[in-house]
Amino acid sequence: MQVEDIYVSAPGKAILHGEHAVVHGKVALAVSLNLRTYLRLKATTTGKVCINLPNIDTFICWDLSELKQLIPYLCEKSEEKRLDAELVRRLREFVGVATENLDTCNMAILSFLYIYLSLFGSGELPSLTVSVWSELPTGAGLGSSAAYSVCLAAAMLCASGAIPTPLKEWDHTARWCQEDLELINSWAFRGEMIIHGNPSGVDNAVGTWGGMLRFLAGKIIPLSRVPLLRILLTNTKVPRSTKVLVARVKDKINKFPLVMTPVLESVDAISCTCEKVLSEMTSEPVTEEHYNILEELIDINQHHLNVMGVGHSALDTLCRVTLANGLHSKLTGAGGGGCGITLLRPETDSSIVQTTVQDLKDCGFDCWETSIGGPGVQQHSVLAVKDESPGGFEQLLRPT
Repeated sequence: MQVEDIYVSAPGKAILHGEHAVVHGKVALAVSLNLRTYLRLKATTTGKVCINLPNIDTFICWDLSELKQLIPYLCEKSEEKRLDAELVRRLREFVGVATENLDTCNMAILSFLYIYLSLFGSGELPSLTVSVWSELPTGAGLGSSAAYSVCLAAAMLCASGAIPTPLKEWDHTARWCQEDLELINSWAFRGEMIIHGNPSGVDNAVGTWGGMLRFLAGKIIPLSRVPLLRILLTNTKVPRSTKVLVARVKDKINKFPLVMTPVLESVDAISCTCEKVLSEMTSEPVTEEHYNILEELIDINQHHLNVMGVGHSALDTLCRVTLANGLHSKLTGAGGGGCGITLLRPETDSSIVQTTVQDLKDCGFDCWETSIGGPGVQQHSVLAVKDESPGGFEQLLRPT
C-alpha cells in the first residue's frame, strides 16, 4: 500500500441532448452532475478486505487467505476493453452470485473484488476497508454505478502505486494528470462491464473527466471548456427499462423511416447547436440570448423525445409544472419516466426555485437544485470531504 487513507469522489451524469439518437449514429452531449459519489479507502492491519455500500447496513468482509486462493486465476495481461473472464467466473462462485441473481449490490461487490485482485494480485494482498457514500439515487439513469466504478479505480490505482497521489500537503482537493485519468477510466470501464455487461463507456468517461463529453459513433471526446449551468434535477420515480425504450424507438424508425429519420437528424442538429452555444458562453460574455437559445433547444428536444415514444405522463407533468414557473425542462436518459433536468438562469430568483421545487415534491417527485459541467474524479483531504458531504464518512465508518 502506497497510501494509508484515500478519499475520492466522482460525479454522476446527465444527457443534455441526444438521447436515443446516439444509438443511430448521431451526436449526444453528456454532462457531469454536481451530485457525487464519495469513497474512502483505508489501509488496515486486520487481515481482511471489507466494503460498505450505501444500500447495505454492515461491512462485508473477506479474509485475505480466502482471496489469495483466487490469485492463480488471474491473467498475466488484461486488455483495456476485455474482462478476465475466468476471474469473473471464479469471483461469482466465490461470492455465490448466480446469473439469475445479478442485483446491483452483488454486481458492485464483484466489481470491487475484480479491481482489487487485478491491481494487487501480483504482490502481497493488503488489508483494507472501502466505504462508499453517495448523493446520487441509484437506478435513475444518473450514472451512479459509473461514479462508483471511477472512485474504486482511482482509489485502488492510487493505493497500489500505479498512479501517484495528486494531493499535496496544502491541498484540500486535487485532480490527476491526463495520463493517470486515462488509466482510471480504463479500469472504471471494466468495473462498468461487470455491472452492466456492455456499457457505452460514456458514464465512466463523464465520471473521470467531468465537464461535457461529445459522444458520436463510439468515440468519446471531452470538451475542453464548458460553463457551469444551474439546474433542477427531478426524479419522477417512475421505473423504466432502457432496453425496452431503445427497442421501442428502433421499431418506430423501422415502421416510419421517412418520418423518424428527420427527427433523428433534428436531434443531432440540436446537440451540435447546443455545443456551439455552450462554447460561445466560455469565450465571450454570457448574454440573455444564450439562455433563450438553450431553453428553446430544451423544449424542441423534449417534443422530439415524445415523438420517439419515450415520453411519459410524469415527465409531461414535470414540464408543465416548471413552465408554469417560467422554467424549461426535458427528460434525461432513456425516458419513459426516470429523471428530468430544468435549466435555471443566473438571475432566476431563489423564491421561484423554492416554489418550483415544492410544486414538484407535491407531485410526488424528488427534486434537487444542483449544477452541470463540474469536475470529474478528484482526491480530497479529510477536511474537504467533511465540508462537501454532510454526515458522509463519519456516519458511514461508525462500527456496526
